[in-house]
Amino acid sequence: MNVNKEIKIEKVTLNIGSGKDQSKLERGLILLEKIANKKPVRCKTDKRIQTWSIRKGLPIGTKVTIRGDEVKEILNNLLHARDFILKPTQIDQGGNLSFGIHEYIDIKGIDYIQEVGVMGLECTVTLFRNGYRIKNRKRNIRKVGKSHRITKEEALDFFKENFKINFGEE
Repeated sequence: MNVNKEIKIEKVTLNIGSGKDQSKLERGLILLEKIANKKPVRCKTDKRIQTWSIRKGLPIGTKVTIRGDEVKEILNNLLHARDFILKPTQIDQGGNLSFGIHEYIDIKGIDYIQEVGVMGLECTVTLFRNGYRIKNRKRNIRKVGKSHRITKEEALDFFKENFKINFGEE
């Protein structure tokens, strides 16, 4: 197999949406810092939504992005909370995997935190191949060719092979 066709994990993104509840936002910041050992950032609204009483610039969530060597260890702990069982519909057409965890105490290595209480979070795993930089670079941006894009089937095989995930029927 061509080494440039090899699929790799670009990043794992953990996020907690809190809405207008600022106390939930603060608890989410504590939780994500405990899970990822990195400082999370607050996500602010881009525009005003009057029906939900949300104004522009209001923090409504928190997220942390994990890259590099610690990705596999943290991803294994997160998948352990789901017993390595996911649905094929949790993989999008670009090959990215998204799943939720109802209670953080299910995550391997994380104990109950008194000031946080019980919370859930979402996890997104982004995949890439060598050569994907051409769509994100600053100069001379190009499209990734169709034969080089990651398909849903390739992502399913990657996760089954590397993380022993059981994708049950829909």
